[in-house]
Amino acid sequence: MLADRIEAKWIDAFCEIFERCAVKAGDTAAILSETQSRALNVHLAELALLRMGARPFHVVMPTPRNRNIVPVRSTGASEAIQKLGPVITALQQAGFVVDCTIEGLMHAVETPEILKAGARILVISNEHPEALERMVPDPALEKRVRAAAKMLRGTKRMRVTSKAGTALDVDMVGASTVGVWGWTDKPGTLAHWPGGIVVSFPKSGTINGTLVMAPGDINLTFKRYLTSPVKMTLKDDYVVELEGEGTDAAMMRAYLAAWGDREAYAVSHVGFGMNPGARYEALSMYDQRDTNGTEIRAVSGNFLFSTGANEFAGRYTAGHFDLPMMGTTIELDGVAVVREGVLQDVFG
Repeated sequence: MLADRIEAKWIDAFCEIFERCAVKAGDTAAILSETQSRALNVHLAELALLRMGARPFHVVMPTPRNRNIVPVRSTGASEAIQKLGPVITALQQAGFVVDCTIEGLMHAVETPEILKAGARILVISNEHPEALERMVPDPALEKRVRAAAKMLRGTKRMRVTSKAGTALDVDMVGASTVGVWGWTDKPGTLAHWPGGIVVSFPKSGTINGTLVMAPGDINLTFKRYLTSPVKMTLKDDYVVELEGEGTDAAMMRAYLAAWGDREAYAVSHVGFGMNPGARYEALSMYDQRDTNGTEIRAVSGNFLFSTGANEFAGRYTAGHFDLPMMGTTIELDGVAVVREGVLQDVFG
């Protein structure tokens, strides 16, 4: 456990990210949190906004009861707002929302309504600020992520292969693509910090093949580096077979089955990390309660494969896995953008 005290350097880091989000003196800003939020980050957000001359206010929600049969981690779909109208109205009117909820508002049911009103949301991932300070804005990253997102939006087919045995085919026609570089300055948009990720949500019935996770790949729901292979067979978006003799496969099978929900076996999104400052080994440097693994999602050259909800394919579930894989080759319409885990110089 790192010391939970206010550090001036962390206020500096928060100010840097808020400046990138176009926060100016006199601006109103809502800090959304819940009773189980990381209090240190909530406090840092307030101090940074005040230092910048903004006018912050707090919206604090009771952390809701987990009514699922299993622990829920890193879904990006916070249930803290509970569809309360006054809360939604307050966030809509704030203009800038600092999201310090545990799971984040990325896929929350209330988010579209908040964004539609013109608010911009910065999700501060539930990381210890010691990690956040290393992932402050990189202007060059925005250009590369924008270029990657543009390329993905024009792609018809993604092919993912690896020496471990992965051979995955993704029909990208009509997929919805999002690029996140770590901040947002445009009304009606959402970003998360840390950033450096581009992901696509394919349409229904578009993903087939074999996905093999090798030792050293990561299950971020479990915050665990794999020690044994896991092989998944996918047919029309769904994991129809999950093989492996080790603990990793056994835990994944048990967790997926516990939901009792077929949609938990479906693909949520596919993409890759692009942040050269994100460190693969970072997960081993923090206690589990001190990391949400967003840095690992952004590691340059990883293949970010995720199961769970995909609203663009009409699938909804609380079951969720984020599974960064190293050492893959990712081809977009035959062009290798990642080769054996190394991001290629094709995005400027």
